[in-house]
Amino acid sequence: MAVTYGRVLVKLSGEAMAGEAQFGIDPGIVGRLARQIGRTTELGVQTAIVIGGGNIWRGLAASSRGMDRATADYMGMVATVLNALALQDALEKRDVQTRVMTAIEMHEVAEPYIRRRAIRHMEKGRAVILAAGTGNPYFTTDTAAALRALELNVDVLLMAKNGVDGIYSDDPKRNPDARRYDQIGHQEVIERNLRVMDTPALALLRDHNLPILVFNMADEAAIEAACTGKHIGTLVTAGDAVFAEAS
Repeated sequence: MAVTYGRVLVKLSGEAMAGEAQFGIDPGIVGRLARQIGRTTELGVQTAIVIGGGNIWRGLAASSRGMDRATADYMGMVATVLNALALQDALEKRDVQTRVMTAIEMHEVAEPYIRRRAIRHMEKGRAVILAAGTGNPYFTTDTAAALRALELNVDVLLMAKNGVDGIYSDDPKRNPDARRYDQIGHQEVIERNLRVMDTPALALLRDHNLPILVFNMADEAAIEAACTGKHIGTLVTAGDAVFAEAS
């Protein structure tokens, strides 16, 4: 099967790892993600993954309750490593060669993140899971995903959302007249405050004209479909906004 994107970075939310429990790690959900990523690597797509930690710890929420922000954020980075190790285990059970690389050194469980080494792993067909965000407090995993996507020269950033099938003109849960975009520009997303990802991350991708594909990860074939150019979700790229046709 021909692929549209030869190298991708997949951004997964931590909350998605918890499933309906909304806390902790659901092995069934992790297994489903591993199957998707495994099929993608089988297509020859070089794949990196940045994963959040909100299913275990949210640094911003803790700091709002009085914890030192930097400390809370470092705890959140450690939470992303737990998720990365769980995903690595699920991938390797499916015979997908995987490396976990962390922005904070943890030699016993993961490699330190080194850009050239990460690229080499991907060139060898290994899935690379990038944990611990940027390694710095005050930066989200959205920003880490944008930064790593640019560093690794990926073709597209795949934003796998939990229960949302793209970008809408308004919150579809509150506004039944909200319309989904097929395509929209980075700047328009920022100006309309559509909350696809953190504004600093989105601005970074805009400045370097890196496309973002936003889709619903609940569809087990979504990542594979995205890599092979099938029409799913919303593409954020240069150009005018285009609404999806009403079904």
